[in-house]
Amino acid sequence: MAFTHPDAGTLPQNPLFIGGKPETQGSGERLAHIYPGTGRVTGELRMASPADVDRAVAAAQAAFPAWRAMPGDKRRDLMFRLAALIEARMMDFVPGLVGENGSIAMAAPYMPMDAAQKFRYFGGWADKIHGRTVPMWGGPAHDYVSYEPYGVIGVIVPWNGPLFAATMCMAPALAAGNCVVLKSPDLAPYSVMKLVEIIHEAGFPDGVVNLVTGGADVGDAMVAHPGIGKIQFIGSGATARKVLARASETLKPCGLELGGKSAVIVFDDADLQGAAKRGLTGAVSANGQGCVNGTRLLVQRGVYDQYLAMLGAMAGYIQVGDPFDQKTTMGPVISETAMNRILGMVTRGVDGGARLVCGGQRLGGDHGEGYFLPVTVLADVANDSEIAQNEVFGPVLVVTPFDTEEEAIALANGTDYGLGAYVHTQNLRRAHHVTKELQAGQIHVNGSGEAMQPNVPFGGWKHSGHGRLGGIEGLQEFLQPKNIWMNLAAEG
Repeated sequence: MAFTHPDAGTLPQNPLFIGGKPETQGSGERLAHIYPGTGRVTGELRMASPADVDRAVAAAQAAFPAWRAMPGDKRRDLMFRLAALIEARMMDFVPGLVGENGSIAMAAPYMPMDAAQKFRYFGGWADKIHGRTVPMWGGPAHDYVSYEPYGVIGVIVPWNGPLFAATMCMAPALAAGNCVVLKSPDLAPYSVMKLVEIIHEAGFPDGVVNLVTGGADVGDAMVAHPGIGKIQFIGSGATARKVLARASETLKPCGLELGGKSAVIVFDDADLQGAAKRGLTGAVSANGQGCVNGTRLLVQRGVYDQYLAMLGAMAGYIQVGDPFDQKTTMGPVISETAMNRILGMVTRGVDGGARLVCGGQRLGGDHGEGYFLPVTVLADVANDSEIAQNEVFGPVLVVTPFDTEEEAIALANGTDYGLGAYVHTQNLRRAHHVTKELQAGQIHVNGSGEAMQPNVPFGGWKHSGHGRLGGIEGLQEFLQPKNIWMNLAAEG
């Protein structure tokens, strides 16, 4: 079967957008972008360089005074206009969303719809940012707090969901009155390139949003740049350590949304069919390449075998194939390197005593040269094993039995990560007790991702990062408090 290959004519062509002007090439390295569905090149991009970062920061700095001074209702209306335009142009995003990383066409239109909701939600905050007064003691005085933007925010997003990640950062940053320099990822550049085109089409002032598509050198230049007031980074913990080390040179604050190894706890009173279906989403959502995916399934021993049987049977119905085919429910992983790494972890897991329930081998034959793996389930996985402790970032689930609530809590908390967690039970007391004890930033009870809305905070504990995106907490990430004290005592 010949899989659809992205049509270069439908993909965005401007890897840079600086000072309101689209640029067909930067001054950095040339990138031959590989489409993971076929293993072939989609097109060649001349990426940004550190010199281009300098130009982008200068444009953002020049735009900042007017953008900061723009009345909140005007920023609000611009963001509302952008949300409506994204919705109207929703299908224009699809070729880039599928072509950049193999996201499935079935789900692709929902990504710009989500982006529109973020700009609409945070646009609603733009005219509601206000300070507060503080009662003082020790003499007559007036004290108040104002909340002000940083200036220029540097946004660095990953390849697995660049449009989702970029809008999660940009919407609150812009509503707060900041300007943005955004790095589109070299492995998956197209959806963010389309977004910035539409931002300028919506009428945002020149320089408020600037785009530099590039690799590690571009990210490093952004983190080190003295003209950027704060970095918002979404990606791996390994890269975050480099970001923090580089940012320390200028004492620059950094918001970090990092990886996870989210536990899914299934108690014996759960709706097992629903819990199995939702448990499977950890392997399927984003082709298994989502930071908050529930991929570590902890199942109470009394229903363990039954749950595994359900999971394995449901996995057989997942249609892995051409991401452009509307019937496909799971696409490829990002690269050959990623596929080999994933299979290596699975092999070591089995060698270490885990039992392979399904999957575990590359899909060949009709799947051609693409990077396709089936849903893979490993049972009887020791919680201290490599595959239970580390992100696989592929369509792999590991399953471990437990006996008691306290054991489930200890297993769930027994990693360095703390991004998400999922609990399946019909017992309200148990739900409250377990969620209180779990060390994670966002927890779903009898769910599998429904809380990922722009009006709620999202972020991690422990090695999954710090800071929050979404909700009022996400807005506050891009505002600095300033305290003003005025002496009201009469002189003399």
